[in-house]
Amino acid sequence: MSEIDRDRLRTLMEREQEVFRERHSRSGALAEQAKGSLLFGVPMNWMTRWPGAYPVFVDRAEGARFWDVDGNVFVDFCLGDTGGMAGHAPKVSVDAIATQAAKGITLMLPTEDAAWVGTEMARRFGVPYWNFTLTATDANRFAIRWARQVTGRSKVLVHNWCYHGSVDESFATLQDDRVVAREGNVGKPVPLEETTRVVEINDLDGLERALAEGDVAVCMFEPALTNIGIVLPEPGYHEAVRALCTKYGTLLLIDETHTISAGPGGCTKAWGLQPDIVTIGKTLGAGIPSAAYGMSQELSDRVYAETDWKNADVGGVGGTLAGNALSLAAMRATLGEVMTDDAFERMIGLADRFEQGVQ
Repeated sequence: MSEIDRDRLRTLMEREQEVFRERHSRSGALAEQAKGSLLFGVPMNWMTRWPGAYPVFVDRAEGARFWDVDGNVFVDFCLGDTGGMAGHAPKVSVDAIATQAAKGITLMLPTEDAAWVGTEMARRFGVPYWNFTLTATDANRFAIRWARQVTGRSKVLVHNWCYHGSVDESFATLQDDRVVAREGNVGKPVPLEETTRVVEINDLDGLERALAEGDVAVCMFEPALTNIGIVLPEPGYHEAVRALCTKYGTLLLIDETHTISAGPGGCTKAWGLQPDIVTIGKTLGAGIPSAAYGMSQELSDRVYAETDWKNADVGGVGGTLAGNALSLAAMRATLGEVMTDDAFERMIGLADRFEQGVQ
């Protein structure tokens, strides 16, 4: 690039920043205020990953749009990183949330909604027994603990460049065929090769070599990679994965947190997958922290056999606010009246039309 081109680019970027500040002046003032009390100036450090001189502060959101504090309106293609996949503030969910909040938010006791949601999750995904958490990260972490307990094995196997929330074992990649920590991994508790094996998606030979070591408790897989673009499985891949997991006594976990967009039962139902465990979070409660993990009959039998009932509340599985009444009310309303089978049919029809148009 010539010096003249660099000067033009620098001028353009400076002008863009000037326009940004003019358009988002109230956000700018709030951003300065926030620096005095918030780490990185935001309530969660990922919120620094935005274009512009500072994050845009939101006033309200509805459906597929949000309004910032300066009155600008945006079509929201991010949807809270899919946490709002069902749309912002769907009325039926908001009404159910308000009703339950007035009746009690968290009780450390079950509600009728819990039984309804468990039955609905079993219908959608085909695994019969469920527990609830607040995030998909926790759903994955708890599932990993159960997998280690029932198999007596220590390691987790993931796809290279996977995304499973902030699960320690998932921040691994391959470097010269060695398992190493992903760039940017903060404060890893142990070297990643001690906890994790990594294979490329669609590499069945590599998967079999890894499983043949005999130390993998669970394969934790997204049906398709979703955080480095979309990387799809090759035809027959998941059937072969299931067969290899069965052959080597390894459990298979399918993380549907992003791929629920494939249908009411995610890729598990749409593609006829046969996992031992399903995990999912983010969008289940229309934005209220909500997540879940489900188990097959065979695995649940093994979990029951391994459970120390006297110490069930100290084993690193669960949490004070997990499965709370508000989350379950939000999930029942969202699954029952927003993310319905009919809604998915319409959505997928529109998605197919969009894809064909792009092609």
